[in-house]
Amino acid sequence: MAHHEAPHKDPRKMGIGRSIAVLTSGGDAQGMNAAVRATVRMGIYTGAKVYFVHEGYQGLVDGGDNIKLATWESVSMMLQLGGTVIGSARCMDFKEKWGRLKAACNLVKLGITNLCVIGGDGSLTGANQFRTEWSELLADLTKGGKITAEEAKRSYHLNIVGMVGSIDNDFCGTDMTIGTDSALHRIIEVVDAITTTAQSHQRTFILEVMGRHCGYLALVTALACGADWVFIPEMPPEENWEEHLCKRLIAQRERGSRLNVIIMAEGAQDRHQKPITCDQVKNLVSKKLGFDTRSTILGHVQRGGTPSAFDRILGSRMGVEAVMALLEATPETPACVVSLSGNMAIRLPLMECVQVTKDVTVAMAEGRFEDAVKLRGKSFQNNWDTYKMLAHVTPPKVKSNINIAIINVGAPCAGMNAAVRAAVRVGIIQGHQMLAVHDGFDGLANGQIEPIIWAQVSGWTGKGGSNLGTKRHLPGKNIEQISLNIAKFNIHSLIIIGGFEAYLGGLELVTAREKYEELCIPMVIIPATVSNNVPGSDFSIGADTALNTITTTCDRIKQSAAGTKRRVFIIETMGGYCGYLATMAGLSSGADAAYIYEEPFHIRDLELNVEHLIEKMKTSVKRGLILRNSNANENYTTQFIYNLYSEEGKGTFDCRMNVLGHMQQGGTPTPFDRNFGTKMGSKSVLWLTDKLKECYRHGRIFANMPDSACVLGMKKRSLVFQPLASLKDDTDFEHRIPKTEWWLRLRPILKILAKYDTVEIDTSEMAAMEHVIKKTGQVKWGKM
Repeated sequence: MAHHEAPHKDPRKMGIGRSIAVLTSGGDAQGMNAAVRATVRMGIYTGAKVYFVHEGYQGLVDGGDNIKLATWESVSMMLQLGGTVIGSARCMDFKEKWGRLKAACNLVKLGITNLCVIGGDGSLTGANQFRTEWSELLADLTKGGKITAEEAKRSYHLNIVGMVGSIDNDFCGTDMTIGTDSALHRIIEVVDAITTTAQSHQRTFILEVMGRHCGYLALVTALACGADWVFIPEMPPEENWEEHLCKRLIAQRERGSRLNVIIMAEGAQDRHQKPITCDQVKNLVSKKLGFDTRSTILGHVQRGGTPSAFDRILGSRMGVEAVMALLEATPETPACVVSLSGNMAIRLPLMECVQVTKDVTVAMAEGRFEDAVKLRGKSFQNNWDTYKMLAHVTPPKVKSNINIAIINVGAPCAGMNAAVRAAVRVGIIQGHQMLAVHDGFDGLANGQIEPIIWAQVSGWTGKGGSNLGTKRHLPGKNIEQISLNIAKFNIHSLIIIGGFEAYLGGLELVTAREKYEELCIPMVIIPATVSNNVPGSDFSIGADTALNTITTTCDRIKQSAAGTKRRVFIIETMGGYCGYLATMAGLSSGADAAYIYEEPFHIRDLELNVEHLIEKMKTSVKRGLILRNSNANENYTTQFIYNLYSEEGKGTFDCRMNVLGHMQQGGTPTPFDRNFGTKMGSKSVLWLTDKLKECYRHGRIFANMPDSACVLGMKKRSLVFQPLASLKDDTDFEHRIPKTEWWLRLRPILKILAKYDTVEIDTSEMAAMEHVIKKTGQVKWGKM
């Protein structure tokens, strides 16, 4: 697939005269419904006819009532449902040629030449085979008199696009498959529940999670709960692991831990490919150590429940991209799969991804375990490296004589504690002394600084808020006091975890270096705020948790309208001037509009939205949801919008208003925030360790170069350090937001899915969004 910008076609005309069928196949996964809904609505938006295929490939073979025309309303209220509403089945008939002949005949009769398949690698391989033998199937059908030559000519080519729905995240080429994040939510809920009871009784818990061939769920769970040991198929334990495991568990107890947690993937195996089972590990621990041991096999709980915000947004984005891919496909383009790379939706050749996925299995079978981990991609490898570093090391006897201080600044948010824990433990592993600063920059000025040790941070990954305490105050007038304390407590470097205040505070400290030599120490800022408004990072710790809280609340609010028909809810979200939460929550809860500061709106826009809702109330969907970011507009307040809608909607609908407030900052951190915080915390300490060596001169540390004070941020698909000074140009200081925000590209999707066809959608933006990158023919997997 060559690199090229798509021609600027109006997506609203592209699908006219075309028909698309969508099916879900294989195991179910939360978020499949979001993908189906987006495919249907985007298809209708482009002018195409869209069909549901019920019961997966079985429905394609059986035809009849299994293939039904979908309407806009028929996918309403689907977003928040787990599983797949259109049904899925493991289908043997489609594996036989006669089954595929029947399926082809059903499609030809309805004039469907575009197929969108949401499933695992088996389902997608089946789709590709169907496509490659399409002309042969048509010839057979014509010969047997099942279809006319005319019908065959009309359907001479079949386009296929895949989306990967699998809770195991076992498909190579995409960072996340639909359903993985939700499965992690289920697992973490259980782990949290188990750890509280295990603490009471000083128990060892063994938890088996799904993943026959892929250890992703087990690995991320182990990171997110700070497990003592993890068994994954890609990287079996060394020989004699039984002894190592027992030593590790004893060491943890000696450090003051009241519980042990062991996570196992169901496909766990040893170096000789013999399965390692829950019972085997349980017997080992209880017999050899005499520990009170319990095991839990999670099973299908992981597949169920409401999809997380991440999976809904992922499914929606992939569905939109899949329709564009189908309508732009030519007989020459290979079948593609829509994937997620960092925060970009991309298209990859389907069969290359399937090939690499198979290569992993081959590598494991041949005992090439390092290769298996590499082939799984960069994200898997990072998780494995971080886990190994945090779990498999005893702190060194030799100390480095380095003191690193950690401070939380700004408003509290979920995931801060995970970052602190990882930083403390990696620091101790490096031989440093770690210092905790309480109550933000005030604490640094007042000397609220004390050593923090390994055992103090155990169990912190799952705790919301900030255990160190945090304040919004900037260094400001206290700079002199701060520099005196840095000298007094012999602080050699600083980790600042927080939101926009952390960024501003960091800038103040750097500026003050000219006057105070004590501030010439390496510093790193880790973005942590629900608003996601820190320059230099696409994501901040805490935003995912807040987004899930808002999404769940919107679900409940929408549900309350199911009884009382014709009601519109106006909900205000946090975020200051940054519209991230309102936009993303709008996508994940199916809002009709999301008002934000970054996209100015006027009275005519508000009128349009009201008219749109009046029209909507004439359909079978009799409720509306409007989100407004807290500082979207100083005159069009939430109250004003509520008053306007109430007045204009009189006789058609009534309104209710909710201001969500501080509940958005609280709660237990989501798996994403725990994992992200853990990676950020450990990466920052490793970077500081290298920086300190660079800056060590004549027996002391002196750092005054711009690159000695950085923001650690997630950019596209990797964690990068960017000098604070270099981010100034991209900062709108007055409104406390970055000048460029990647998620604004998702705004058109929100409007399309809410049925705004009158709104002019900038197709150049659409084209740029839909064709972020086309990978060149050969994917360099080593680089992934």
